[in-house]
Amino acid sequence: MEEDLFTLSGDAPAPRTLSDRNRDHRAPLAVRMRPRSLDEVVGQHAALEPGSPLRRLVSADDSRTAPSSVILWGPPGTGKTTLAYVVASSGDREFVELSAVLAGVKEVREVVDQARSRLRTTGKETVLFVDEVHRFSKSQQDALLPSVENRWVTLVAATTENPYFSVISPLLSRSIVLTLEPLDREDLDELVDRALTSPQGLDGAVTLADDAREALLRLGGGDARKILTSLEAAAAAALMKDSSEVDAATLAQAVNRAALRYDRAGDQHYDVTSAFIKSMRGSDVDASLHYLARMIEAGEDPRFIARRVVIAASEEVGMADPSALQVAVAAMQAVQMLGMPEGRIPLAQAVVHIATAPKSNASYKGIDAAIADVRAGKGGLVPPALRDAHYSGAKKLGHGEEYRYAHDAPHGVAAQQYPPDDLVGVDYYRPGSHGAEAEVARRVEALRRIVRGKG
Repeated sequence: MEEDLFTLSGDAPAPRTLSDRNRDHRAPLAVRMRPRSLDEVVGQHAALEPGSPLRRLVSADDSRTAPSSVILWGPPGTGKTTLAYVVASSGDREFVELSAVLAGVKEVREVVDQARSRLRTTGKETVLFVDEVHRFSKSQQDALLPSVENRWVTLVAATTENPYFSVISPLLSRSIVLTLEPLDREDLDELVDRALTSPQGLDGAVTLADDAREALLRLGGGDARKILTSLEAAAAAALMKDSSEVDAATLAQAVNRAALRYDRAGDQHYDVTSAFIKSMRGSDVDASLHYLARMIEAGEDPRFIARRVVIAASEEVGMADPSALQVAVAAMQAVQMLGMPEGRIPLAQAVVHIATAPKSNASYKGIDAAIADVRAGKGGLVPPALRDAHYSGAKKLGHGEEYRYAHDAPHGVAAQQYPPDDLVGVDYYRPGSHGAEAEVARRVEALRRIVRGKG
């Protein structure tokens, strides 16, 4: 971090501002194109509307009217770090950055002590940017509380995970959570055009062919930083070949990834997704892995893939192997924690599990059949024995009378009527004969006989 803030001039380092660093021609394109003000930020219109916390944090003359802590929540490449730099460069503020991966409680307390001393002696405020705050332990987050409570620092924290699950309640209650949305196509086009033409960017050195633009935005997956990094690499590759145009082949070569065909209308997207699901359903593990790889390499959102895998675990496997859902959900959570490319590994494990597991769609068909009956108006009053009997006057209405407590019955199963009158004897769940569901089928048959008083 310190090396980035200084440049050598003779034998002595000369301090530079954040703005200088962002415009350094040696810096990566994504850094050079970092906005200097909120008005230059692409996208995030809701978070940047007049009167929003970020606007007040940057422009408030009286710091008492601005929030003391802001948590930026959004997927990678949506501008969390950029917004932190904009806040830091506004006004006469000291900027300190901590990585939750590297910093411990000791480092947090040192930063807070320095900020408190700076504020007391010079009146200069400190902006503390904590990246990946969800990786902070409870004790590390606790160490931030006094500084936020007493406004010794202005905390700007960034996270890709839901802060309501990953950030402690006392810090949440002292913060404003701003949700950053993925950049849409219009925003990404503007971002690319700026990078191509801006003097701080590529300054018109290259143009971008239409097919290359489509591939760049697709492979970038909505991540602005990734898109700019790929564009910079492709531009360098084109110029090395004495070409002023970046085409799809040059882009693919530069980022070492084939520009897989996912056409703009989305046909390939839906075709590959359909083939992926049907291959898992059809127990072809190799085809399943092929389509998984194809989606990953085409820049498909890994969260989209993970959701399809979780659905398949219940819809295609179900009770034939109940552990499939556990594996799929674990893979989805792992992808959120690890990101890509590491997330491909738990995804592959879940796909292999589902493709090789015995299959049953009985649970899926059962709930759809039940929903169809409810929509058709079937299902009368709840049987009196099952109605709530805990409130005053319930017994006078006959609620709870003759209810049989299942744990008092042999085998823990009591014979009594559970469904409404018009659905007595209706079988929604029809278990199959594959895998673990074969045993479930035998148990369901026995349970129905007992519950319905037939054995």
